[in-house]
Amino acid sequence: MPLSLSPSRLSLLAALLLASPAAFAAKKAPPALAATAYPAHETHEKEHVTIAADPFDVRNEGDFFRNEYLGHSILPVRLVIANDGDAPLDLNQVRVQFIAADGTKLPAATPEELNRRLFRFKDIKEKHIPGTPIAYRPTPVDKKILDDDKDFGFSQTVVPPHTTASGFLFYDIKDLDDPPLRGAELYVKMIHTKTDAKDSELFGFSVPFDKYLAIADAKKNAEKAAARAKAEAEADAAEAKAEKDAAKETAPSSAPSTTTPSTTTIPSGTTAPVTPAAPNSTTPGNRP
Repeated sequence: MPLSLSPSRLSLLAALLLASPAAFAAKKAPPALAATAYPAHETHEKEHVTIAADPFDVRNEGDFFRNEYLGHSILPVRLVIANDGDAPLDLNQVRVQFIAADGTKLPAATPEELNRRLFRFKDIKEKHIPGTPIAYRPTPVDKKILDDDKDFGFSQTVVPPHTTASGFLFYDIKDLDDPPLRGAELYVKMIHTKTDAKDSELFGFSVPFDKYLAIADAKKNAEKAAARAKAEAEADAAEAKAEKDAAKETAPSSAPSTTTPSTTTIPSGTTAPVTPAAPNSTTPGNRP
């Protein structure tokens, strides 16, 4: 039996077949800047290494992620490590902690931890370990989390000389005081480097977020001031227009008319009557 499709479905199928592959591609994160361009950064001049942290603490900033992390109290932080030295940096043992103002230390969340944080698995059927009464619920990591980790996560283990590595780490800030960035820092330790076949560990990097917050607050205040100025200008313009319209309504509807004296036409060949002059003291007949 031949398959028949309605014209509307045929049109939809044709559009899908002709659509560019880019239409189905994952969104891209905004490109990373130079490490020193971020307000929150620290440079070790001796090692020629700069580390920056860029928190994505506004929801629309992370719209390229497949999951809504910030809405679940998961803070994405872009980590940028710039190696301006002549030796590679070994990150295999690196630790990157979010240290809150009260001293709470948070490691970066793993995909499994993100999975448990973002989703509930009450409806998953329990399984038992063979030969034991121990039950468990298998919780496979959601594909969107794995894809976000693959596309956006910080995955480099080596930073070659004169290059920069960047990517995102995720921190569970649910139990921290609000705002969680106030007085907090990103602490990066256990970076190793090899110079003349000698392995050495760099001092830890403390990257405070207060500078980031100061600039963000100044930007918000400037935007508020600009919005107020715009609203006041619009209000002044509306008031001026209202006054102008009111003046038009009270003005006379038309200009006053001008009366033109009437003229009498005298037929040709006739003499116009002469009006006698009023007697005055200079007329001889009126002398005393």
